Amino acid sequence: MILIFDIDGVVRDVSRSYRRAIADTVEHYTQTAYRPTMADIDTLKSEGIWNNDWEASQELIHRYGESQGQPREHHPIDYPQLIKFFQSRYFGTNPETWDGYITTEPLLLSLDYLHTLSDNNIAWGFFSGATRGSAEYVLVHRLGIENPVIVAMEDAPSKPDPTGLFATIEQLEQQHQFADNTPVFYAGDTVADMYTITKAQEKQPQRPWIGVGVLPPHVQGETERSEAYSSKLEDAGASLVVKQITELTPEVLRGFQSYMTSG
Repeated sequence: MILIFDIDGVVRDVSRSYRRAIADTVEHYTQTAYRPTMADIDTLKSEGIWNNDWEASQELIHRYGESQGQPREHHPIDYPQLIKFFQSRYFGTNPETWDGYITTEPLLLSLDYLHTLSDNNIAWGFFSGATRGSAEYVLVHRLGIENPVIVAMEDAPSKPDPTGLFATIEQLEQQHQFADNTPVFYAGDTVADMYTITKAQEKQPQRPWIGVGVLPPHVQGETERSEAYSSKLEDAGASLVVKQITELTPEVLRGFQSYMTSG
């Protein structure tokens, strides 16, 4: 069995880091006229094509301009400068020691949890739209994983393209012996993550692909919002939705695998 994790919203809570950086960037480029809420960002990401937070920031800026009667082609954005501003908020301004929002992200799983998966012959790795530096910061520096199997932003096309998911599995296959029909669970917190698993199924139908939707912490405070978010993940292809990734114990994974393959 194989379990692949997204990172943002699954391994770490990014509601006050990446999403805060999105809001800061949009606010800066709209001259403080508009600061998107968490719900605004969720609505955009529910479209399933805004996995890249730099592009998401740019799109929110353009949409605000259009709402004010300003066509986007009349107000081009210097994209490299937008990225630079975003990164100054997320990573900070000290190139030697990061001091930005990334340093404050709560972790949503532990190394012990990953060891439990390994002890039960469940191979695991990571496929994320985060930059490699950001991904390795949380996996290596904070969680203490030695040589994690990771495919990051620089390594593959953006989700929902499943190329990065396939590449993650290929790396795991170099360490383990898998049959071509070994089930793959992919856990993510966005519509794009679930679209990724459905596209993987289309391209490699010989293997069971199981999408696990994970509710990000910022939607769990309100029942109505949580249920709406769950529904969007299910509509996009999630076979099950959990509140936190550690609910996926080896027993749960094996039970769900048996249910899916027998059905």
